Amino acid sequence: MTQAPSAPQTAPAEHTGARTRGPRAGTNNGQWLVSGREPLNANEVFKAESDVLEVRDRIISTYARDGFDSIDGDDLHGRFRWWGLYTQRKPGIDGGRTAQLEAHELEDKFFMMRVRLDGGALTQQQVQTLADISRDHARGTGDISDRQNLQYHWISIEDVPTIWDKLEAAGMRTVEACGDCPRVILGSPVAGVAVDELIDPTPVIDEILHRYIGDPELANLPRKFKSAITGHPSHDVVHEINDISLVAVEHPELGIGYDLWVGGALSTAPRLAERLGAFVRPEEAAEVWYGVTRIFRDYGYRRLRNKARLKFLLNDWGTEKFRQVLEQEYLGRALPDGPEARPDGSASDHIGVHAQKDGNHYIGAAPVVGRMGADTLQGLADLMTSVGSDRARFTPHQKVLLLDVAPDHLDAAVAGLDALGLQTRPSAFRRGTMACTGIEFCKLAIVDTKDTATAAIRELDDRLADLELTDPLTLHLNGCPNSCARIQTADIGLKGQLVLGDDGEQVPGFQVHLGGGLATHGRPEAGLGRTVRGLKVTADNLTDYVERVVRRWHGERTDGETFAAWVHRAEDEALV
Repeated sequence: MTQAPSAPQTAPAEHTGARTRGPRAGTNNGQWLVSGREPLNANEVFKAESDVLEVRDRIISTYARDGFDSIDGDDLHGRFRWWGLYTQRKPGIDGGRTAQLEAHELEDKFFMMRVRLDGGALTQQQVQTLADISRDHARGTGDISDRQNLQYHWISIEDVPTIWDKLEAAGMRTVEACGDCPRVILGSPVAGVAVDELIDPTPVIDEILHRYIGDPELANLPRKFKSAITGHPSHDVVHEINDISLVAVEHPELGIGYDLWVGGALSTAPRLAERLGAFVRPEEAAEVWYGVTRIFRDYGYRRLRNKARLKFLLNDWGTEKFRQVLEQEYLGRALPDGPEARPDGSASDHIGVHAQKDGNHYIGAAPVVGRMGADTLQGLADLMTSVGSDRARFTPHQKVLLLDVAPDHLDAAVAGLDALGLQTRPSAFRRGTMACTGIEFCKLAIVDTKDTATAAIRELDDRLADLELTDPLTLHLNGCPNSCARIQTADIGLKGQLVLGDDGEQVPGFQVHLGGGLATHGRPEAGLGRTVRGLKVTADNLTDYVERVVRRWHGERTDGETFAAWVHRAEDEALV
């Protein structure tokens, strides 16, 4: 670990705008309704040349027949994303070469395939299908992403049409799982079953899917567009870091509806979403979603890819103008003002056994950093059959829920999940640790994440057993600066990079972010993590560092003080 002395770099607990400065005023920033539709970079060119979704036909008719080397470059590195396909990293290329090599030098002739699972919802047949595909086409791989999708690796182009046939026969798709388009919609994993939910968001999600996903009109956005909808008071869809979120709230006069949030995203310029102050009735939620999406399409910045997310537009416009444009130009009416949705303080990962409103139970279980390969998927499918459950859900926290378990099958279901390595009573670190794909498969990654995180969980659970931690500490590992694992909103967030080891040589390691979090159990307000300049840790010293800082918190905290609260008041010296 190395540290250079400096003043603390503390992100405020409220929304940050200073780090999301948009493009320069007066420049043609590629806003369609301001500057016209002339493409201003290579990505905009290939999107303008043809309907990006049409690449599916070429995959089926040509590329799957003629093989990887027949694939057009713009299709391979561009349009394939709209069908959930990225080339994966070639084995054996160390992290020091990630930024030195071109894409074609880093990539293997195999793909990551992302299966789009809106709301994370799965039937028993669908879990069985995912298991079959993992076993037959993906070398047994499968990972739950933090957006409720399942990701495969080692997919060959020749197998893609067959995989699509299997997915679609079971009611699943990969359409717009990646790309500059509306990606998977995060939905409450307990939608329709939780005793304490305010409203079931499933009808809104279904309406958006049926009306808008796969529509060429929305397939060319400036960048990716992320959505979240929940009716649960725990706020279980990380709404503060999505481009648009609808969060259930009770209006004193209009009843149950949604609080509208826009403009959240992390990556290298993190910004938390902001409320527009508008109340959205359930019957108009899909229309409002459509309006916000079209604002992004028409006014979003397209000239520079690193300034093309909705957060940059919101930062420049402000919430008042954004709401005005939404109401006047896209809805044709004003939305009523509404109260802010506030979390109830319950755990948003839904781990453990919980009663459903129908007398059955749902059970939340933790895999290890989202790993759900063929054997685990098959075991889950078999368990669902044996306990009479036809529904499972993946969560935005890389967890899995088993729904509709009758009381007389509860013990068998819990035992069956635990036997699969899906722990229903996980330790604090097993429960709170997430990791992105990392250098094992990702072309952008610099360090390993999945195996590093798995080893850290095992060691920390052993080393810190004497503290008897009752609440999860969130430990998020990311292989590069892009924050796919939400490092800025974790108690301990680790951004992969090369750091200097004890011998002065560069080795895999992490920059440390501390004290971030979203509004959930024990934290009423979201806030970004704090960095101390120069505070980095090698991968080999990771567990030593985490143990040290957690013990320091545990020893210095006031009664009931959370790790994040302690971090934001602690001196630099306490955090190294």
